[in-house]
This record gives sequence, C-alpha cells and structure tokens, in this order.
Amino acid sequence: MRLKPEQLVGALQKNLGAVYLFHGDEPLQIGELADLVRQAAKKAGFLQREIFSTDIGFEWSEITIAAQSMSIFGDKKVLDVRVPTSLFGNDGAKTLISYCEKLPADTILLITCGKLNAAGMKTRWFEAVDKVAVTIQVRPLEGDELLEWLFNRLQKRGLNTDREGLLLLAERVEGNLLAAAQEIEKLYILYGCITLSKDQIFEVVADNSRYDVFKLVDTILAGNANRIFRVLAGLKSEGVAPPVVLWGLMREVRTLCKIKIELKEGKSKDIVFRNHQIWDKRVSLVDKTLRRLSPEKLLDILTLCAKADRQAKGQESGDVWETILAVCLLFV
Repeated sequence: MRLKPEQLVGALQKNLGAVYLFHGDEPLQIGELADLVRQAAKKAGFLQREIFSTDIGFEWSEITIAAQSMSIFGDKKVLDVRVPTSLFGNDGAKTLISYCEKLPADTILLITCGKLNAAGMKTRWFEAVDKVAVTIQVRPLEGDELLEWLFNRLQKRGLNTDREGLLLLAERVEGNLLAAAQEIEKLYILYGCITLSKDQIFEVVADNSRYDVFKLVDTILAGNANRIFRVLAGLKSEGVAPPVVLWGLMREVRTLCKIKIELKEGKSKDIVFRNHQIWDKRVSLVDKTLRRLSPEKLLDILTLCAKADRQAKGQESGDVWETILAVCLLFV
C-alpha cells in the first residue's frame, strides 16, 4: 500500500503493517516517519528492536537470521534496516524477496533508504516489498507545501506568524528541513509561545539554504535571474571551486546540445529524454529551456564556459566568478 507521508498516522491508528519502506532524499521526514512506526510498534507490544545499517561489513544474511530467531522472552520485534543509499545489491534483493514471500510472525520489518528512481521501483525486490508493505516516497518540500510544513511545525511549538514571516523562514531554510526544525526550536527557546514578527525571525534565523551545483543548474534552467545571483553567491561563500561549478554547467549545456540534435533527427522526445536520464520535474525544465535557447545561443554559452575555464586555470585574465555569472544569465 503506497501512502503519502501525511497519511501514515491514520494508517497506524487502524492497524500495524508487517513491512514498512520509506525512501527519499529528505532525511528529517524519513526519520520522523520511522519514529512514528517505532512508537506505534512499541505500544502494540513490539518491545525488541534490532538495528541494521548496511555499511561496510554488513551481510544481508543477518536479516534472515534475525527474522528466524526467537527471543528467549518471546517478545515481538522490529527489524530496523537502514540503507544510507538506494543500492541494495543482489544479496539485498534476494533477501527481501525471500522475506516477503514468507513473512515471519510477530515481526515488523522497517526499511529506510535513499531515493529510489523509476528504475529502482520496477525491480523484482521492490515489487515484492510493495505487495506486502506500506511504502512512502518522501520528496523535498517546495512552495506552499513547505509553507504548510513550517506553519504546522511552528504550531506544535505554540508559535505562530503571518505569511510574510513564513516566507522569510522558508527563504532562510530553503530545502533543509533539519535546519528548519532546529531554527524553530531556537525561536521557541528565545521567545516562548508567541506570534512571531518578520523582524524577530530575521534577527534569529540563520541562512541555512543548501547551495550545490545541481541546484544551480535547475535554477538556470528555470530562468530565474534573481535566484541565480543568490545561489551563485552561496556557492562562492561555501568555497566551492569554480571548476566544479563549470563542470556542472558544461555538462548540462552539452546534454542540451545532444538532445537538440537528436530531436531534430526526428527521434521521440520521451526516448531521447530517457536516454539522457531526464526524469520527473526536470522534464518540464529541460523542455522549456530547449524551446527558449537556440543552437547558436547554446554555442555562445559553451564558448563563454571555455573562457571561464581558462580564467580558472590562470590562462586568461578576468574574474572567473563574473564570467560564470554571465554564463548563467545567458540561459535566462
């Protein structure tokens, strides 16, 4: 049964499942969903918990042994399996398929892992788990969903603010829910249960936005000039090396050039996008960018990237960050 994160509480109140799988790239949400399962399991008498982390030295056979062994006290138990990535390997796949074909009694299997892509959700092991499990895909929150999450989080702490305050808080902790939770705790400690003004939030909340090269690439594809300035400033302040930024930009431009050529040859857009691993939300971004940029404009971008590369290597005078900014703005 596939659920949305907000549906888990209601599902747990009805009954406990035998298997839970939470996957995604937002660790705070995944951790809190797993906590809800652990708490519900404990209330239902699952007093024993064994934790497995699939790091170096881990063997999937440990899961099978734990599932088959009986507690000397006869306690019901939770097998808490934590996969830092989304890679399960052949041994993991075989173990999970076997486990789901014959579910052990008085045992809950709780799996948390990184984001599974479309291909990962079509594997035999996932299909086997999906038949018997409660599965939830956790996605990063954006826009109104992020504002609603922040509002609810503030409410739990007896705090409130207006929409301007929420927008400022969202801007300061953009994409980083762990930082958001920490900042809300800080606001509660400093002010107690009050309605916060925008100024109070501004004074207390640090700028915890996550800036990385891939976020910059998505920003330039969206053609958001104001955000380009901000993301680039963040990358520079965090000490990201210009060649790393250029690698991301040039990689994207070359991909766009290849896609344009293949589409001009009459190939199916769906097939071309799939071959170049353009998935989910990026499909719309890439599609709009291709319509916005001519082949000549893409060539201009590559030429300017080459200039920035020479500047980064000391082979040409000029400020490399200014040239990188110029590259980004050519996408707008």
